[in-house]
Amino acid sequence: MVYVRRYFLRKAWGQAMRTLLLLRHAKSDRGQPALEDFARPLNSRGREAAARVGAWMKKHHLQPEWVVCSPSARTRETLALLREHLAIPGTLIDFDDRVYLADVPDLLEVLARCPEDMSNVLLVGHNPGLEHLLAYLCGEPLPLSAKGKLLSTAALAQVALPDDWHGLPLRAGKLIHLIRPEELT
Repeated sequence: MVYVRRYFLRKAWGQAMRTLLLLRHAKSDRGQPALEDFARPLNSRGREAAARVGAWMKKHHLQPEWVVCSPSARTRETLALLREHLAIPGTLIDFDDRVYLADVPDLLEVLARCPEDMSNVLLVGHNPGLEHLLAYLCGEPLPLSAKGKLLSTAALAQVALPDDWHGLPLRAGKLIHLIRPEELT
């Protein structure tokens, strides 16, 4: 199924394509004020939402070939819950410090370092960096949730990109899917 989807994307754009999956971490637990932001785990709603997104990815054959993840506790836990539904070996995961609280230039640099032979990359990170990256890659307007948010917690954006991770220009991408766990039935 993934091959068929890539074939049609390539045919539609007339060039080889890559897929970027942007996943904002699931809802974190703010009930322990003494914990530093970096160390906050997910709350129960976040754990359920991350699992729901993982199941949706499996159902829709969105299997990442490479994962770049912020090393924060909530992003690691979000990824662990996805891995319960997807076959992602630990050897294909890069926990990159630059993703934590990153801006667009930082995230573009992280993407430029993805292995060239990987055409389906999952980036697990934080707002506002992921929202800004999505707007940079796809342009605006982008679809907002009923609450007026672009990437709510555990939201997943699938973006088709040109066949090169280096130097992604403004509006290089095409938004294919934007799913939010609260909208999944």
